[in-house]
Amino acid sequence: MTSTAPDLLSLVLTLRPAPEVAAAQRPMPRWWGRAAHALFLRAVQAADPALAQRLHDEEGVRPFTASNLLGVFPHGRPDPAQTYTLRFTALTAEVAAVLLWAVRVGPLTPGASVILDEVSFEVVAAALDPEAHPWAATTTYADLGAAHLLPRHHPPRRLSLHLASPTAFHTNGRTQPLPLPDLVFGNLLERWNRFAPLALPEAARQYAAECLVISRFHLRSQVVPLKEGGLRIGTVGEVTYTTRNYDRYWMGVMSALAALAQFSGVGTAVSVGMGQCRVRPSAAVAAEDFLA
Repeated sequence: MTSTAPDLLSLVLTLRPAPEVAAAQRPMPRWWGRAAHALFLRAVQAADPALAQRLHDEEGVRPFTASNLLGVFPHGRPDPAQTYTLRFTALTAEVAAVLLWAVRVGPLTPGASVILDEVSFEVVAAALDPEAHPWAATTTYADLGAAHLLPRHHPPRRLSLHLASPTAFHTNGRTQPLPLPDLVFGNLLERWNRFAPLALPEAARQYAAECLVISRFHLRSQVVPLKEGGLRIGTVGEVTYTTRNYDRYWMGVMSALAALAQFSGVGTAVSVGMGQCRVRPSAAVAAEDFLA
């Protein structure tokens, strides 16, 4: 595996189900995020069993995300005539290196067969570049910070986020599905400071809580079935935050955290498909967005 892996990586896989899925009689998952999580860990284990075990056992913020399986499901099951999309991200160079290995010579290379919840899929394509897919990307914390924090950068007064899969937060012992500014940017700050080589100031939480307001939104609730039964409520859609007290430095920090969301996700259960998020793209790109 390469020693020059990026710190941050967003890998988008295009998958096609095997023909025999059409004849399968068993029920299919209502939510594929847990199956995606299991596939991610199997891919890591093929390269580094110790790392896979550590990622499995870790509690709290983890250095990766896995999306739900995205596509059209006629009669509630994958269609062999369709292709589907799955996304994995890495928040450390160690995990990014494993994903790069997996798509170049490992179990996620185009043409390989992978299993999601006992259903076989062929890997049709693997995108790491935004020119190949709008959600694919690689970068470093240094480059991400430089793009938003250096004095020459003039951050905007408004930041818009696309919550592409159900998003919720654990706060005060309960689940909060509303993307309030302090929850969103506080959660992103936690992820940045957990994995980035240079921490951002904790006072960013206070700035988000006191100075950012929701100025525009187009949101709806969406439920996610839980493994043990029951449902978890999350929010999907778009939300815009505007500062009431513009400060170039602090809005630079907010911009950097918003950019991190494409790799880190936001909120709870991002390793099983929830909290897929990024800065809202232009209308032209949004029309092609696989998570729209």
